[in-house]
Amino acid sequence: MAKTLSTMVELGTPAPDFRLPDPAGRYYALSDFQAAPVLLVMFLCNHCPYVKHIRHALAGLVREFQSRGVAAVGINANDVTAYPEDSPARMAEEMAAAGYTFPYLFDESQAVAKAYRAACTPDFFVYDRQRRLFYRGQFDDSRPRVEHPLPVTGQDLRAALEAALAGHPPPAVQKPSLGCNIKWKPGNEPDYFKI
Repeated sequence: MAKTLSTMVELGTPAPDFRLPDPAGRYYALSDFQAAPVLLVMFLCNHCPYVKHIRHALAGLVREFQSRGVAAVGINANDVTAYPEDSPARMAEEMAAAGYTFPYLFDESQAVAKAYRAACTPDFFVYDRQRRLFYRGQFDDSRPRVEHPLPVTGQDLRAALEAALAGHPPPAVQKPSLGCNIKWKPGNEPDYFKI
C-alpha cells in the first residue's frame, strides 16, 4: 500500500471545470453546483483502506453539511483495468454500502484528477462561493492499520466547512491528506506523482 500526501494546491486557486458521469451514466459538471455557497470535491475510490476507514463518518458529515446548503461531489480516477474493484458498477455498490448521498463520478481519462492536482484517496478540496480554493487537506488525524487508531471525527474537514459557510478566513493550519496514491494508468502519471 503506497502512502501518498496531497499536493496542497495554493489557496485561492479556482476550481477546475469538469463534466463526468456517475455509475448510471448521468453527467455532472462544476456548473451544476453553482447555487451552493460552498463546494466540497473529494477524490475517493472503493478499495483504498484510507477511504474505507472514514467512509461512514464521511457519509454522515456530508449529509449534515448538505442539509446546510453545501454541495459535495466524489470523484474516482483510478485505473479500473488494474483495479477492477473501482469500476463504475462497483462504485454504485459502494454508494449504497457507504450511504453516500452525493454524486460519485468516474474520471476515466484521469484529466480531472490532474486538473485538481489530486494525488491520493481520499483527497479533499473545499471551495468558497466564488469557487476559490479554501481548504485542501485531511479529514482528520485518524489513520487505518495503526496499533491504537484515533477516533474518526472529521474534525479538520468539519472546521473548514464551518469556516467557509460562516465567511471566515480559511483555517490557518491545513494538514495534507494521507492515503493511497491515485492509480494512474501506465504512462499517464502526472508530473507531481511520486512513489
